[in-house]
Amino acid sequence: MTNIKRNPTRTVKIGDISIGGTNPIAVQSMAATRTQDIPATLHQVEVIEKAGADLIRIAVDSPRDVVALAEISKSATVPLSVDLQENYRLVQKVAPHVQKVRYNPGHLYHHERNKSVSDKVALIVDQVEKNDCAIRIGVNCGSVDPDKIGLFAEDDSISPMIASALEHCELLDKSGFTRYCVSLKDSDPANVVEANTRFAKECPHIPLHLGVTEAGMPPEGVIKTRIAFEQLISAGIGDTIRVSLTLPFDDKGDEIHVGRQILEDIYAGRFRSVPANMGSGLNIISCPSCSRVENEAFIELAHKVREITQYANQYNLTIAVMGCRVNGPGETDDADLGLWCAPNFVNLKRGPEEIGKYTYDEVLPKLKEEVDRQISKINLIEIDQAT
Repeated sequence: MTNIKRNPTRTVKIGDISIGGTNPIAVQSMAATRTQDIPATLHQVEVIEKAGADLIRIAVDSPRDVVALAEISKSATVPLSVDLQENYRLVQKVAPHVQKVRYNPGHLYHHERNKSVSDKVALIVDQVEKNDCAIRIGVNCGSVDPDKIGLFAEDDSISPMIASALEHCELLDKSGFTRYCVSLKDSDPANVVEANTRFAKECPHIPLHLGVTEAGMPPEGVIKTRIAFEQLISAGIGDTIRVSLTLPFDDKGDEIHVGRQILEDIYAGRFRSVPANMGSGLNIISCPSCSRVENEAFIELAHKVREITQYANQYNLTIAVMGCRVNGPGETDDADLGLWCAPNFVNLKRGPEEIGKYTYDEVLPKLKEEVDRQISKINLIEIDQAT
């Protein structure tokens, strides 16, 4: 048994569970179905509950989602967290139906741009206090507050995330609200480790929600997540975890099983060595799906992308497959090739440059052409370096 001394974080109550302090690390997941499809989302919540989740997150992005959430919450047997997405004002309608509210600081500028961020946060705080909810400040690598990005070097993606988190911690603290946790997520496990380690050093009292965003499909997504969790949790960092995997809806409970297995292994001292070449070769990033996904064909597409690109395994290429318009455009910018999915077409990108829009059937041959083009460039560079 590994003796792990956890950070002395404060306790945050979320419904009938608590995270932080001496409480066990909570394991959570997120519904991947469209929230307004009530039967499908109820089934998804049931699948995750049966897997042993401590907490389930549901995304809300429209009035129809709010109506659905009100119905879904009546049947939930574990605390629910709501993802506010881009419309922070929906907190007034969703807070009565959940036990936790997650907002992304980078999304607060989309609505009412003439209103200050502090005023927007004040509205969120007012509503969660009235409805006995906790808060998660959820900072994500692909949607960082643009005001923070310009303060640091172009190649420093971590400092803007930390600065954004610290700013919002200060806003909550000044309002007298301390029932919150923070997450700093990236698709690169090394960045997740660095961001959370740095934040925990500066704010050891604030509970941390750990996760590798868009980790992808098993087994690669599990490996990426394990790498980050082993390093952080063994150092005492982390109070709740989410394993983000691209899975068929009926398999969503596997995120809970994987999370608990990783925790069990860490506490038993069963650490898995990282292969020396883990950081090289083909890297496919894909989101775990949620109610923002407007076409369920995204999940099948992600698996097909992996299948048709296996021949490129030895090449250092990153391909990002994202399921929605909220995170897709920004979180594919740093990939060599990116695909983000709309209801009836897929946007194919080369870095931040858009190549074109294609149907779900057309995009795979186009992607293969781009992969071949990238491989040719890599081969030419290697030939040039060798001569």
